[in-house]
Amino acid sequence: MPYLKPMTDDPAPSGLAGVTAAAKVAGARGLPPVHLWHPEHCGEIDIRIRKDGVWFHEGSPIGREALVRLFSTVLRLDPDGYHLVTPVEKLKIQVEDAPFIATRVDVLPGKDGVGDILRFETNVGDVVEAGPGNAIRVETDAASGEPRPYLHVRRGLEALIARPVFYELVELAAERDTPEGPRLGVASNGAWFPIAPAGAHR
Repeated sequence: MPYLKPMTDDPAPSGLAGVTAAAKVAGARGLPPVHLWHPEHCGEIDIRIRKDGVWFHEGSPIGREALVRLFSTVLRLDPDGYHLVTPVEKLKIQVEDAPFIATRVDVLPGKDGVGDILRFETNVGDVVEAGPGNAIRVETDAASGEPRPYLHVRRGLEALIARPVFYELVELAAERDTPEGPRLGVASNGAWFPIAPAGAHR
């Protein structure tokens, strides 16, 4: 069923109220098609996602987990940054790192018993299987030299893989030769992802 504006003479709510209302409607139908929405009204809203995944509004943490999950469903990454998008409004927000955190990983048997599937869960309720369309990548923090692992969730939105979860991946990793030399990596859904130098799990 397409997402339609309600037939009413009352103006649609805007700002935080508008985002909340649109997300609630969308939540009953699964993830909304935010990539298809191009509202004329654009602005900013004082929402910030801290690098540990905590959402803030006007400087205070948003304590309602259900509300954060609602907002996450209408989050979109555009060339100029992150926005909360509804059919009538696009509001830019600030994101310190990745908008989501991958807090759990489970190893499942692959299709027909071939290989493994790494299934992740995020702090906002997404369930994502790593694979060709949902890659794992690892950067190195310039300041600390520590790895910064990420999982692609949907349409350019990524989850920072929490440190305990990354340690689980390192324990699961196997060594392969690559053009850059031996690397540790994990496989999921037929794709292989290098995550650390060879010998990192010894």
